[in-house]
Amino acid sequence: MVTSKVTSKVTTVYPQWWAIASNGAIALAALCGVVFMQQSRLDRAALRPLNPQQADRQEALQIELMKRSPTLGFDNAIANWAFLRFIGYFGDYELRDLTGYELNDDYFDLLTQRDPRFMEAYLFISSAVSFMQAKPELGVELMARGTEVLSPEINPRSYLLWRYKGIDQLLLVNDIPGAIKSHEMAAEWVKGTPDEEFASIYAQTAEFLRTNPDNVSVRFWAWSEVYYSTVDKTVKARAEAELLKLGANKRVDENGEIYFALPASNNNEK
Repeated sequence: MVTSKVTSKVTTVYPQWWAIASNGAIALAALCGVVFMQQSRLDRAALRPLNPQQADRQEALQIELMKRSPTLGFDNAIANWAFLRFIGYFGDYELRDLTGYELNDDYFDLLTQRDPRFMEAYLFISSAVSFMQAKPELGVELMARGTEVLSPEINPRSYLLWRYKGIDQLLLVNDIPGAIKSHEMAAEWVKGTPDEEFASIYAQTAEFLRTNPDNVSVRFWAWSEVYYSTVDKTVKARAEAELLKLGANKRVDENGEIYFALPASNNNEK
């Protein structure tokens, strides 16, 4: 009797487990097939010499294909693929000097659609899209996909997304109300995290913008954030130029590190 009951239970559960496993295997195999076909196309294309413009067009086609192809539930894998491809594309300075950065927003459009909670990737949008492509409105729009779904509970560092968004709104879009809200949200989200000390800075920035949107000290702080956080030489040069335009002095400390300082007379609000 005991044996009969055990056999019955195994017989009942087994087909359900097998169906789930089979469906997962089919989906994974299908996705691998898509990737294999795409890679095969790239391998065949690699046999033919491509100039930088042709290479960019081929990469654009790959991104478009990934946007249109069914994900089969592997959205995060697609987002990871897009981010890794972006890193290789963005970091190839020799080719970017020849063709520019026109695919940056395509990578992030794909990435943020497939995995809108990929917080670390959002931190590249300001440099890549807002600055390098001169599309700050689009950069803010892409970052908004993250602020809509992220929270400090999901990722304690998600407050950084509000900070980056607020800086772009202040410096590039001239959306002062939006910048105020973003800094208020950054102040709120950073509370209870290891970086809670920044809450007062973000709150004060929002208050300064509310009372004086042209405050030199706030803009100095914002451009300094851009200068020290970016790894791109073009964005860094733009930030340096803006800091000098605000009246900042460029200095070098005893360790050879560059820093900027406002004269005391420029610390007052205009």
